[in-house]
Amino acid sequence: MNFAVWSIRNPIPSVLLFTLLVMAGVFGFQNFRIQDLPDIDFPQIQITVSQSGATPAQLENEVARKVEDAISGIAGVKHITTAITNGSVMITVMFELETLISDALVETKDAVDRIRADLPADIETPVIAAVRFNGQPLMTFAVSSSRMDEMALSWFVDDKIGKAIKSIRGVGKFQRAGGVEREIRIEIDPIKLAARNATVADISDGIKKMQLEASGGSGDFGQSDQPIRLIATAGRAQDLEAMPVVLADGRHLLLGQVATIHDRHSTRKQLALLNGTEGVAFQVFGSKGADEVQIAEDVKHVVETLPEHYPGLTITPIVNTVSYTLEQYDGSMRMLFEGAILAVVVVGLFLRDWRATLISAAALPLSIIPTFGLMYFLGFSLNMLSLLAMAVVVGILIDDAIVEIENIIRHRQMGKPTTVATEDAVNEIALAVIATTLAIAAVFLPTALMGGIVGKLFRQFGWTVVLSVLMSLLVARLLTPLMASRFLKEHGKTQQDKDGFIMRQYLALVRMCLDYRKTTILASLLFLGASVLLALQLPTGFIPPSDQGYTNFRIELPPGSNLLETRQTAEEVRRSVEAIPGIKDIFVIIGSAGGDDGEEAGNVRTGSMVLTFLPKADRPPQSDIDRQIRQMLKDIPGARFTLSNDGPGEKFQILLSSENPVALANTARAIEREIRGIGLLSNVSSTVSLQNPEIDIRPDLVRAAALGVETRDLADTIRIATVGDYSHALSKLNLDGRQLPIRAQLTDTDLQDFRTLEALHIPTASGQTALSNIASITRNTGPAQIDRYDRQRYVTISADLGGASLGEALKQAMALPSVQSMPSNVTLFETGEAETMGELFSGFGIAMLAGVFCVFCVLVLLFKDLLQPITILSALPLSFGGSVVALIVTGGEISLTALVGIIMLMGIVSKNSILLVEYTIMSMSEKGMATKDALLDACHKRARPIVMTTVAMIAGMMPIALGIGGDSFRQPMAISVIGGLLSSTALSLLVVPVVFTYMHSLSNHAARLFDRSAQGDTEKAEAA
Repeated sequence: MNFAVWSIRNPIPSVLLFTLLVMAGVFGFQNFRIQDLPDIDFPQIQITVSQSGATPAQLENEVARKVEDAISGIAGVKHITTAITNGSVMITVMFELETLISDALVETKDAVDRIRADLPADIETPVIAAVRFNGQPLMTFAVSSSRMDEMALSWFVDDKIGKAIKSIRGVGKFQRAGGVEREIRIEIDPIKLAARNATVADISDGIKKMQLEASGGSGDFGQSDQPIRLIATAGRAQDLEAMPVVLADGRHLLLGQVATIHDRHSTRKQLALLNGTEGVAFQVFGSKGADEVQIAEDVKHVVETLPEHYPGLTITPIVNTVSYTLEQYDGSMRMLFEGAILAVVVVGLFLRDWRATLISAAALPLSIIPTFGLMYFLGFSLNMLSLLAMAVVVGILIDDAIVEIENIIRHRQMGKPTTVATEDAVNEIALAVIATTLAIAAVFLPTALMGGIVGKLFRQFGWTVVLSVLMSLLVARLLTPLMASRFLKEHGKTQQDKDGFIMRQYLALVRMCLDYRKTTILASLLFLGASVLLALQLPTGFIPPSDQGYTNFRIELPPGSNLLETRQTAEEVRRSVEAIPGIKDIFVIIGSAGGDDGEEAGNVRTGSMVLTFLPKADRPPQSDIDRQIRQMLKDIPGARFTLSNDGPGEKFQILLSSENPVALANTARAIEREIRGIGLLSNVSSTVSLQNPEIDIRPDLVRAAALGVETRDLADTIRIATVGDYSHALSKLNLDGRQLPIRAQLTDTDLQDFRTLEALHIPTASGQTALSNIASITRNTGPAQIDRYDRQRYVTISADLGGASLGEALKQAMALPSVQSMPSNVTLFETGEAETMGELFSGFGIAMLAGVFCVFCVLVLLFKDLLQPITILSALPLSFGGSVVALIVTGGEISLTALVGIIMLMGIVSKNSILLVEYTIMSMSEKGMATKDALLDACHKRARPIVMTTVAMIAGMMPIALGIGGDSFRQPMAISVIGGLLSSTALSLLVVPVVFTYMHSLSNHAARLFDRSAQGDTEKAEAA
């Protein structure tokens, strides 16, 4: 007695089991995290080393190379990426996915500590941290106030808003954009300073020694141990004017005699503008593994509450990426319901029995809801790929129930009582149902076990499909027979309906194919060949571009550009694009925040512009808006633009690497120039290091030594005069519950005059001398930024695809003359989306082969035959052509989601073949029918459930294929599935019977050979 019969006779355990499973599923669904993509815990460590005033070339030799060499020997290091800018080295270490982030962090810190003595003494303490937040902000808000000026508002954002946001669970990082930093600026007058025979270094050192709060130990006074504290700090900024400064020769002067003290903001390095109006903004980043929707709700609550406590405060939402995530989630759930309803309607039209239809329909919720519970307990979330898995299986889950119900109805029409008909039908169909489900599970299981980044992405996808189809098998073997035996009405024996016109024509075609087997096989091979040729014409891509409701692009001006010039360019861009229909707001950040993108903090020649759109119903598609933006950006000179909406499927990128900087730069410029000629791409740019204007000071070492001037003292004096002392070395003023840095330097006006630098007084052993007396000062250029990849310099060439195919763009780029004739010391890598696409196709290719092999193994075990599984798998190539034709007709490409659809087809087509082959084998073994008669009988009996399940699945996929709700991500999958279903179902019903005859003949021939061989061995043994 099998499970199905046991369930019919013992209903209570099955009902209780599914009651518990449904309760677990409801609990899991209510507690799911909703995310854009699954968590991928990249073991990634970031090392930041700062040395104020140091040039990129200097930092490369003195810092970057040494740190790279130290960490390259750590086990598990995959890639080392370095960005070197003025005064900053940022090294990102990517470890293998299996590496524990805690171990990677400890080993990286140990490696840097070991070489700390080899690094320059005046660098700031290296900052080594694990990257634990997502790279893109979840939300961006603009802040304004009628009661606070910019400096007060900036502190309010850092202090009050920052503390409130950071306390929210799941927030990985809070970052202010725009605004200013408050500091105490001591502007030194060089003339007054020279008159008192002092230098800027004397003033800076004197302030640090006098403005001090320190420990004085402790003493046992009054029979109690009391700490001693030395307090020599000013209470206000104005009090610093009367502070005496002791000079190196013992003299002293009052600070106010040589300098003016200002309580003001530091040099502005950032601007934030909303629709052209300057203000302050902040961005919220989610930590890895956090519930993005919950973070958005909690942040929204904080943002709405703050203005109630602080009158005059206005917080305006600008970009909220969580809205797109929620939109995708709502659309997925809606399409899940629509697909399920359409599938049930199709079943009802075929069965024309509302009881049987309801029993079949029950398989959908009873399979999906328990799957939610299993997903939750496995730590999965509801994201783009797990919801894609649900869209994949919505038509499959009902298949087993359809096959069983159809078979039960057929047995009932023979005059059997409902219970007997149910038991006979489920026993008869048991092997076919189990085989079809396990075949589908075997097809998708390899996608859950793929390695690399693609494997991490598709782990939840693969397991969701496998768990849901196994749950549908459990429903089909336990609940469907139970409900059928209880709820289907008794049905007396009825005369079998005569075959309709379609069935008669189909059976006639089957007879003709069986009579002309070679012609049928040849036609199938021709169809397969044509499919392959057509597939080669299809473009390849990564992920279809999505409509997220906003877009952004990067603005980059030539090195040496100042904040005002960058703002003017940004305003010119804003005025150009604001006239495009569909744009709601334009938000600009000028000057990078630093730290996340490998750029120097406050790099005033760069900026980013975010354009938010009106609701989809009130504007053109995002692709049209982006196209207009690209066209307008071409007319704005003097700047580079890189357009992106933060989603995959947008960027073309290749990487060139070499230890020879001249060969690297020349090759990169040649390739960039030729790529601009490819009509597919726009906004082509490269990171070939532009030359940054700089001032070179070369001391006369002999003359400096004669005057007692050391090079280190010379560098300190120049640095303090121009930008002040190192930030960590500055004295602090305790004011308003915080510490304000006290920065001493020359006035901004003096620093604009080149002669001030030449006349800068340098301390000597016997007094002072002008800088120009001991050094030559020249204007020069140097690299604005140096990028390194795996300890070699590299250049990235990137462009916007603008809806073009990534595969076609790569193909044309690789064929360029400059790429074909690259120097041997320059290496080209495909990086970014090109690298991921290559890994994707490789991973899916292996997964497909592994899936076919797994299906073959499952069928061999179930059918106990090595040849007939080949018959079942022969239908797989027939599905490929339909998918290709469907994608060509709809203008699609071979992308991630299209590949998912093709893998799905492998399982579905196997299912159809199994139904035919299993019934044929049963008829031949149990009824003694001839091969041709058994095949015709199988086609007659199984064509209806095959067509039913196919039409039900097409109906379930139709809302997605039509793009209802603007779901461009899943649309290629649905199109490829529908096209493949149409071709494979039509052809497999004709070709599989022909292949069966060949395999059966081959099996008989092999059996006869084996029998003759065995008989010969027996005769030899008897003769011996």
